[in-house]
Amino acid sequence: MKIPMLDVAAQHAPVQDELRAAFDRVMTHGQFILGPEVASFEKAIAAYVGCEHAIGVSSGTDALLVALMALDVGPGDEVVTTPFSFFATGGCIARLGAKPVFVDIEEGSFNLDPKLVAAAITERTKAIVPVHLFGQSADVEALRAHGLPIVEDAAQALGASSAAGNVGTLGVLGCFSFFPSKNLGCFGDGGLVTTNDAALAEKVRILRAHGSKPKYFHAVVGGNFRLDALQAAILSVKLPLLDGWHEGRRANAERYDALFAEAKLPTERLRTPPRLHEGHVYNQYVIRTDRRDALQTHLNEAGIATAIYYPLPLHLQGCFSELGYAEGDLPISERAAKEVLALPVYPELGEDGLRYVADTVIRFLAD
Repeated sequence: MKIPMLDVAAQHAPVQDELRAAFDRVMTHGQFILGPEVASFEKAIAAYVGCEHAIGVSSGTDALLVALMALDVGPGDEVVTTPFSFFATGGCIARLGAKPVFVDIEEGSFNLDPKLVAAAITERTKAIVPVHLFGQSADVEALRAHGLPIVEDAAQALGASSAAGNVGTLGVLGCFSFFPSKNLGCFGDGGLVTTNDAALAEKVRILRAHGSKPKYFHAVVGGNFRLDALQAAILSVKLPLLDGWHEGRRANAERYDALFAEAKLPTERLRTPPRLHEGHVYNQYVIRTDRRDALQTHLNEAGIATAIYYPLPLHLQGCFSELGYAEGDLPISERAAKEVLALPVYPELGEDGLRYVADTVIRFLAD
């Protein structure tokens, strides 16, 4: 069998006519920049997330960047975050001239360990950026105790929740991505900033349009961070299907869990991802194994696509060498980077495909 990491053709097939109609509608009215498509989508996604304000932007990366800009993060500031994430989490901090301060993750959740954050805070700390990695909510409630602005990197977690509430409403600003591989993906790049703070929302709207209000008058320097109208129209078609797709992902994750548990492999050979919150949306299903690289090669030969999120934590990336981190400083993140492997979990996978993946993993690791 050939099993991709994501089958977007299968996902789009049931709504192909609606997607084509969205294309035609935008092409006909010709309002390609912001306009009614973006406004309508922002209203719908705000209701879905459960926030007062949702501002469409050009990518998940730009969502993080403009959120930090709205908090006036800049040179001399420090921002506490996780090293086990996509590069944009740390990169956006550095782009503003601030210093990313990396704190290790929890062993089970892969998310920022709130117990370690206090030691990383100084008088220069401007914000904390937890990441809801792989679709599971980080412990934002515990981070609030520090009294600092929290910017949620929720790029992989639209629709996720915990007992504290919906992701994107737990900090002062939430940042989402609509990259095509996300649970809600557009046909290119797209992103979103959410907030319940009207003043911050207005600041983000101004910053996404080069800092202009009114047009051609600039009190601040922003950027071109606008969500395309065409992408908003596509996302509006797909949004009503998102909860159903989440349920499919959860069902597949539970099926994997059951099949792997039946195999009774040693924990160093195979660990499945814990579901700490019912609201986990499984943007990825990530196992851990001490035979990661060999297993990935074997699965590839069997026609099964996999991915490594992430092979090198941010504190060890060459571009951050001046920060002074060394191997061994953040051991849980470093060990995770050597062991993690994401398996296909998309809702259209089906029982035959899922069992083929699980059986192939089990047979290899049982040898």
